[in-house]
Formats: sequence, structure tokens, C-alpha cells
Amino acid sequence: MSLFSRKKQRPEDSEATDVEATDVEAEVAEDGTEPAEAPPTGRGPWDVDDDDAPDLAGRVDLGAVVVPARPGMQLRMELDKKTRRVIAANITLGATSLQVQAFAAPRTAGLWDEIRTEIAESIREQEGTVDDVPGPFGRELIAKLPFRSRDGRTGTRPARFLGVDGPRWFVRGVVTGAGVADEAAAADIEAYFADVVVVRGSEARPPRELLALHVPGKAESAIAPAPDAGLEMLRRGPEITEVR
Repeated sequence: MSLFSRKKQRPEDSEATDVEATDVEAEVAEDGTEPAEAPPTGRGPWDVDDDDAPDLAGRVDLGAVVVPARPGMQLRMELDKKTRRVIAANITLGATSLQVQAFAAPRTAGLWDEIRTEIAESIREQEGTVDDVPGPFGRELIAKLPFRSRDGRTGTRPARFLGVDGPRWFVRGVVTGAGVADEAAAADIEAYFADVVVVRGSEARPPRELLALHVPGKAESAIAPAPDAGLEMLRRGPEITEVR
């Protein structure tokens, strides 16, 4: 189910699916709202042109984001079923999953304050709960997301929404699993998110446009995203479906 859409869509149009991750996993294995607070300095996510950005050698190139390779990590790329375009990267470390997406942003202003409010409103509209709290990257959302199982039962799943405004880009991370509440797992996934490098490119792009991702080892699609493609992605979180 789509959690952050303001208009209803058929599941077959809006659900994402996973790219087969076997080759990627093998490669990695080998090798009440308060005022916004600025994230700590001296840590990522990084812009690729930042003097302090880590070396990209040995990392997994996903296009707009380059992520660290960790032994035992699982990487899955989400596809939009209708367009077959890659819309998100999902990294699993132990019992924690992190969904990463990057978007174009204005040159002079960030997006996270505005987007955070929209996500919170959308969760509440769908009868979930959400708190806006301080976190290691500034403000973040702690939410309980509604889900429906295949046999029709409903419930909620916890999630954390992280956001960082960079130079002409915005990157969002959605944490599910142990990293929501377990202190050690949270610290590990936060360190991973802080080590992500964003490659925006120099092209002029409208704010909120989803920056192109691709499967490791494959060139990005020659078809550019529609100008409003990123708006829907910003309002969505992980697709919550119970699998038994």
C-alpha cells in the first residue's frame, strides 16, 4: 500500500517491486513540532564534491547515491511497476532496513522542514501516528505506519524518517526494523546513512524531482523522470505488506 499519496491509486500502478539482488549481495559480501535544528557538522550524508567526502573506491554506485559496501549487507532496488524506473534503494543490515532516496532541491533553501510536515500529515490521514523529535541529523519523525496483511488484517509498524538538506539536493532515509528502537542497531544504521555520498549532477532540475538511481553495474535509464515524479516519492515510505 502507498502510505504517502494524497490521491488514491490502484496498487498495481503504485507499488514498487525489487530488482533481483543476488549479484549485488555477493559483491557486497565480498568486499508537536518544534523549530528545526541544523544537523551536526563534520558528518554526512556527503556531497560528492565536498572536500571531506569519503573516497568512492570500493563503494556501490547506484547513480544519484553511492553507498558503503558492508560484509553481509543486502541491497535491493525498488522499481515502479508501471514505468519500470528505479525509485529507491533498500539496504538491510542485520535486522534493520534503510530506504534511501535523493531529490533535487532549491539552491537557497532546504526541503526537509516542509516535507517532514507533509509526511506527518499524510501518516495521520491514514490513521497512523507520528512524533517530530530531535535526532542525530536534526529533526526526524518517529512513526507507526498502518499496514494490511494479505489475509486482510490491519496493524502498524514502527519507522523513522530521516532527512538531510545538502547543496541543491535533499536525501531521505526511512528506517524500519531493529534500528527504530534498539540503541545499538540505531547507531549502526545512522552511521551507515551518514556515510552515503550524493551525486546530484550539475543539470538544472525542478525542486523535489527524484534523482536518477540505477542498478549497480547498469547505466541509468535514458528516459528522464517526469517533472513531478519526485513529489509522489517524497510522500511515500516503504511499502508495508505483511508476508507470512
